[in-house]
Amino acid sequence: MTLTKAVEALLFSAQKPLSIREIATAIKGADAEDELSPNQFARVSEAEVAGALEQLKVEYIEQERAFQLNEKAEGWQLSTDPKYASWVRQLFPAPKPARLSAPALETLAIIAYRQPITRADVEAVRGVNIDGVLQTLMERGLVRMAGRAEIPGRPLLYETTQFFLDHFGLRTLDELPNVEELRTRHLPMARPVAAPPGSVTPATTES
Repeated sequence: MTLTKAVEALLFSAQKPLSIREIATAIKGADAEDELSPNQFARVSEAEVAGALEQLKVEYIEQERAFQLNEKAEGWQLSTDPKYASWVRQLFPAPKPARLSAPALETLAIIAYRQPITRADVEAVRGVNIDGVLQTLMERGLVRMAGRAEIPGRPLLYETTQFFLDHFGLRTLDELPNVEELRTRHLPMARPVAAPPGSVTPATTES
């Protein structure tokens, strides 16, 4: 019995990604079968679990296994190597989900890199109305509302979801390609909403 084998058993049995804390808690909380064989991992640390995960990941690569260990936003999970997808897909004959259209992908990319962002600002970049595309992205669980902007009219802000990270195999938004460059690149923005007639414009002061 080794710690890596215990970790492997948990990953194999889990129906969702497991965080290092969840794995450590499960291992430490295991009941001993009898008093003569106590839980030898009762005091395992999260650092030791992290080491076991890295060891398993390397072993699977070196042994060229048909599955691999991936770290996702919510934790670690075993998954089939993409090379074997065509065979594994035969076990799941359900219709494939409709792919996102090019306009939907473009809109999703703008939101991902510039979130939180208003619908008007996304439309300023794309040059077209995105009402239908935005609704599709929200129905797919890739985008959600993130409050309101502190500008006249207080338009809704939009951002990507946790499902977006999982769907594209990202741990954080910082793993997006060329993230620093695209976050700082100048993009068109929506024109400010005109103040209602009769409204008072706050006075400005100079320092």
